Amino acid sequence: MSRQSPHADEPADDGPALLVLVRETLSELRREPMQSIRVNLDSSLDRDLGLDSLARVELLLRIERAFDVTLPESTLQLAETPRDLLSAVHAASGVTTREPRAAGRASPLHFEDAEAYPDDATTLLEVLDWHVSAHADRSQIRYLSDSGEEEITYASLRHGAAEVAGRLQSEGLEHGQSVAIMLPTSPGYFHTYFGILLAGGIPVPIYPPARVSQIEDHVRRHTGILSNAQSTILVTVPEAMAVARLLKAHVPCLRRVLTADDFAGASAEFAPASVAAGDIAFIQYTSGSTGNPKGVVLTHANLLANIRAIGEAVQITRGDVFVSWLPLYHDMGLISAWLASLYFGNPLVVMSPLGFLARPERWLWAIHRHRGTLTAAPNFAFELCLKRVDDRQLDGLDLSSLRLVANGAEPVSPDTLERFIARFSRFGLDPGAMAPVYGLAESTVGLLCPPMGRGPLIDRIRREPFVSRRKALPAPADDPNPLRFVACGRPLPGHQVRIIDEAGADAGERVEGRLEFKGPSATSGYYRNREETERLFDDGWLDTGDRAYMAEGDVYITGRVKDIIIRGGRNIYPHELEESVGALANVRKGCVAAFGTPDPQTGTERLVVLAETRLAEPAAREALRQEIYRTTVDVLGEPPDEVVLAPPHTVLKTSSGKIRRAASRELYRGGKIGVRARAAWKPMLQLAWHALLPQARRWLVIGGRALYVAYAWMLFSLVAPAAWLIMAAIPRPEWAWTVGHAAARMLLKMSFAPFVVHGLENLPRDRSGVLVANHASYLDGLLLMAALPVRHAFVAKRELRERFASRVFLERLDAEFIERFDARQSVEDANRLAEAAARGKSLAFFPEGTFTHLPGLRAFHLGAFITAARAGLPVVPIAIRGSRAALRADYWRPRRGPLMVTIGAPIMPSGDALDAFAAAIRLRDAARAEILRNCGEPDAGSSGPARSSEKQSVA
Repeated sequence: MSRQSPHADEPADDGPALLVLVRETLSELRREPMQSIRVNLDSSLDRDLGLDSLARVELLLRIERAFDVTLPESTLQLAETPRDLLSAVHAASGVTTREPRAAGRASPLHFEDAEAYPDDATTLLEVLDWHVSAHADRSQIRYLSDSGEEEITYASLRHGAAEVAGRLQSEGLEHGQSVAIMLPTSPGYFHTYFGILLAGGIPVPIYPPARVSQIEDHVRRHTGILSNAQSTILVTVPEAMAVARLLKAHVPCLRRVLTADDFAGASAEFAPASVAAGDIAFIQYTSGSTGNPKGVVLTHANLLANIRAIGEAVQITRGDVFVSWLPLYHDMGLISAWLASLYFGNPLVVMSPLGFLARPERWLWAIHRHRGTLTAAPNFAFELCLKRVDDRQLDGLDLSSLRLVANGAEPVSPDTLERFIARFSRFGLDPGAMAPVYGLAESTVGLLCPPMGRGPLIDRIRREPFVSRRKALPAPADDPNPLRFVACGRPLPGHQVRIIDEAGADAGERVEGRLEFKGPSATSGYYRNREETERLFDDGWLDTGDRAYMAEGDVYITGRVKDIIIRGGRNIYPHELEESVGALANVRKGCVAAFGTPDPQTGTERLVVLAETRLAEPAAREALRQEIYRTTVDVLGEPPDEVVLAPPHTVLKTSSGKIRRAASRELYRGGKIGVRARAAWKPMLQLAWHALLPQARRWLVIGGRALYVAYAWMLFSLVAPAAWLIMAAIPRPEWAWTVGHAAARMLLKMSFAPFVVHGLENLPRDRSGVLVANHASYLDGLLLMAALPVRHAFVAKRELRERFASRVFLERLDAEFIERFDARQSVEDANRLAEAAARGKSLAFFPEGTFTHLPGLRAFHLGAFITAARAGLPVVPIAIRGSRAALRADYWRPRRGPLMVTIGAPIMPSGDALDAFAAAIRLRDAARAEILRNCGEPDAGSSGPARSSEKQSVA
């Protein structure tokens, strides 16, 4: 596409006025005086001026205000020079195209939630066919553009996909071959994605070029992905056809390059492919335009598992409306917005990402007009709305329909959350709708989600313990400089997470470590990349590459293990840029560091390129700086925020020669670049000392933990067998309990675990009762024995009777065994327990039934409470605190920590004695509420909020 030509009648004084606006913008961005900035009407906005997309948005807004015009959305993409901007101003003069405010709303998109969902579908194709069969003419997508709205029904989506499938098969696409999609958000994207699946292919989304002039360089950068994916066909924009021959030369497997227009009117006849749940539904590339591409393999089963889990956590219904501008080449836009909406049958209102960048208020007004209930965006998008949208553009705006506003895909800023809520609450936004979330492509898209309606939860922690010992200790209210992290919630249903330390052990509560996960959404690995796949897995768990800590069931993301830079919602991998910049003349090869640094002004990260050079002459240095700007644009498609030229030996490295990006970033942030060094041995000694101290402290901690684990198991192996032998020889249960009680107390005392019991006076003295306790660890039975001075019969699962050691131990204590899987036997067991309780036998239940390593009080089974209600006995709630942290599920390395047992006041059955079920419900709810109050864990059995005094909720 050719550059826009200037109008013949352009006023002579408009050019200088526009250039003043450009200089003002550059002056603020670069922090340079306007006089030093050289710009003319033909300067390249990219290469010469270094304006990225967000800077362009700012410039366009200033131009609109200064010239009192409304520029078309396409200006952001098409304008390459100030002259192009000037032409766009003249073309828009006198034209009013601003989004209508409160003047009206679109026709309702909400549907009654009376129909079922495609729960039996095993593939995305079955999901689409289910909806076509159920309501073919229902609106699935409403695409918003400058020219208006376009509706896509389930039937039209299926028909358009069939045309794509027919053409692809006619081009020779075979089952299991990949097809790359390099298209902007448009109706053609949706048809193409499903058309590839219908034809038996594998979609490979690739982000399209932001501007037409970048197409050739952009396509070159994707040869690594196309080669790794072995794509045989590329579907792209018409402007890219000119480089198709070049692309084929670099990607031998690529046979054909098509555009979305090539599918229009094609035959809808195709041979239906046999697609199963385990087949690949698409490959999401998380990196790798060059070097080592990593394509996350996601099957239909992965996608449907994640979509269903998200739907359960978010409580999606057919009455919801998702409003999105998220790009479809990114998993958050493709899966969370589109495919989830398609599955649950709720409409998707979608607009171009460029439309949002050009006018962020369009996103907000789309929510208003279509009564959107769900939306999502990266953190920078909320910051953009705060910085770029005037109150006068929001007159009449109503955001009260929103019940979920997810903030994810890049680090979530507490400041952004607070300011966004403070400002847009005036326009009806419910603070409880704001939800920081976390996910990654390796988990399909979603992994963590907070309870609905809770609002953001921000943890204030002490800085020094976290930095030096990785302990996230709550900060006092008067702490002048705390660290603040945002809770991203809890794992999606069916998924698990853990946080491990350097030794691979459970990090414990409020201790930072590496975040790992497992679940049905987890990828099987990276496409045709065995080495990276092997690095991804750790004994069945997948490494997220992020650091985090857990507090009261919520996961707080603290940073990345890897040096990925997240800028404007896009991942930038620094090694690619460093190699290209290092190859330039006058740059010391291998002495370049690219890193991100937080930018509070934009809510995202600034990209800094630090390069060593021996050049001293100002003109030569400036020329090199501009060359680095251009190289960065070539590699990434956008310029860096800052290029720093430094003398030799500035960029810090490890002993093996690897770039220490984090250390170099701290050097930059401390203003120490180019500072003349003192004697070389002094900083070296300081560096060694500061590196040695934390390393020594870390090994001391690891060594101390290992010694404690060995000691604890040695102690157990001495005390437990002796106690078991004595108990096995004792005929009376009361005597056996006395021995077990003494042994349990001895174990706890000798293991140096602080153990406290509160509320012994609440135990019934003159009658039997039903004890119910939360279940968090294998230690719970031991703790109950240590806490209770008199015998209570444990109610145990029948499987324990099949093992000799546990059978002898429990039978000596006169335990009751129950069936968990045979329903008929379970009823008989319940009747038997009620009769035993009525005869005066005190019973001890763990009503949760099981436990996991994740914190949280789960839902209670009714067995214990039915027993109490039928026997007319009190229920005694017992809260066990600290056992999960001491010995978490799936771990056999105990940790020393405080343990507490709190015995609550007895709760008597109430109501009609004949209605045992209703009485049991009341007993259960009352007992669970008491245990929840004292166990120190969040409520994992309901979706309600779980706050603590150490945290602050923005809502």
